[in-house]
Amino acid sequence: MAARKGSAGKSAPATPDLAQVRERIDGIDRQIQELIAERARWAHQVGRAKGPLQAAIDYYRPEREAQVLRRVLDRNEGPLNDEVLLRLFREIMSACLAQQEPLKVGFLGPEGTFSQQALHKHFGHSAKGLPLASIEEVFQEVEAGHADFGIVPVENSGQGTIQSTLDMFLTSPLKICGEVELAVHQFLMSRTGRIEDIERVYSHPLSLAQAKAWLRQNLPRAEKIPASSNAEAARRARNADDSAAIAGENAGHVYGLKTIAGPIEDHPDNTTRFLVLGRELLPPCGHDRTSLMVFVRDQPGALYNVLSPFARHGVSMNRIESRPAHTGRWQYAFFIDVDGHAQDGPVAAALAELGEFAADIRILGAYPVALL
Repeated sequence: MAARKGSAGKSAPATPDLAQVRERIDGIDRQIQELIAERARWAHQVGRAKGPLQAAIDYYRPEREAQVLRRVLDRNEGPLNDEVLLRLFREIMSACLAQQEPLKVGFLGPEGTFSQQALHKHFGHSAKGLPLASIEEVFQEVEAGHADFGIVPVENSGQGTIQSTLDMFLTSPLKICGEVELAVHQFLMSRTGRIEDIERVYSHPLSLAQAKAWLRQNLPRAEKIPASSNAEAARRARNADDSAAIAGENAGHVYGLKTIAGPIEDHPDNTTRFLVLGRELLPPCGHDRTSLMVFVRDQPGALYNVLSPFARHGVSMNRIESRPAHTGRWQYAFFIDVDGHAQDGPVAAALAELGEFAADIRILGAYPVALL
């Protein structure tokens, strides 16, 4: 068949033969499958090298996983974007790890919460999620060893810090082993899918606040009722035609609700940061963050004494928050996030200097920075 001529007299590229393209794709699929199987076999060898009596948590190294995933990003030249490639490799690694035994991860339940989405983003779908009733219970189950890790929200880009999570660190021995940043989109959903039926709206207090302007404009007379989680709100809304829930789309799928409107959050870049809870401090991965809890003595310049060592040693501070220390009247603890690992020279030097002024310093975790 003769090639077509363009307006400039040049030959257009030949149309590829569809059968040949599909045959090539099938061949690539076979190669991908063979390589995944080979990777799984080598992952199994890691388990054998560590010994037959090890539990799933002993095979999982968050700092090693972070290094592998960061190399995936460094190698990416398209056409798939970074987020897609990370998700693919995360699931491969999750499935390979689950050959030994699935990780057990506690999260704020029930099924369908944003915490469950954060769990899947960080650990993949081969991890076994344990839905729990409260943030406190997530801490307790990890402390007791009933869960290998836990996922808890710590701050939202629009609503600030989740104070109940910070307060748990005042007494908990757990360590932060990772962080997850999740774009949070809120949807109004109900059993009927008709906004004119709605007389009450259930949701977590933070989600009600994130959609406050939309609710004021579109459902000014509806009763707003706080729930322990967005998924719990969806579960309650499915029982009455005059009720609705503000939650993520996953919760709507789980509880059979129809979407009325969304996304309805007041800020389109709404993001929640989650912490991964474990029982051990991690070694450095090369792109780390350190979280600290610092108890200060009541004296002039106390806050300056806390901040200045980091500045002198060139350590960037990402976040600082104060909370009542529950050790005495008007006693406070500062929660601080800094760039780098606690073992890095500048961070270690700043902490040593800080120890001269602080009543107590606790390293809550030194862990890989969230990739995306």
